[in-house]
Amino acid sequence: MFALSRWPWWRRWFGSRSERAAARFLQSHGYRILFRNYYCPGGELDIVALDGNCVVFVEVRSTAHADPERPIMSIDRTKQKRITLAARHFLHRQRLREPACRFDVLILCWPHSRREPHIEHYPNAFEATGRFQMDS
Repeated sequence: MFALSRWPWWRRWFGSRSERAAARFLQSHGYRILFRNYYCPGGELDIVALDGNCVVFVEVRSTAHADPERPIMSIDRTKQKRITLAARHFLHRQRLREPACRFDVLILCWPHSRREPHIEHYPNAFEATGRFQMDS
């Protein structure tokens, strides 16, 4: 049995490939991957990782072009709010009280001429948004 998705198979494949490459990149930089594709009622977290004792919520964006600007611009205020809500859900479900946490963005550019992506890492790319702003 297979899961139905609103995305075509090639887009799911490209996204999954990018998230695997992003996880490898983070691990090579000393991060410990806790979850990939954490789903909750408010949304999804692409990767949840530990960087030392900091919980890092990583949004992964990928493109088949060499220009990372368009993918980074797609993480607008609405998307940041959804990621924040999913992060709050994760922290609540894991019973983590006031951990150090941040939101990173990884942009993976996969031009057709390359086997491996060019990766741009934006640590602390945005602050928590929305009504609660991570219990502040």
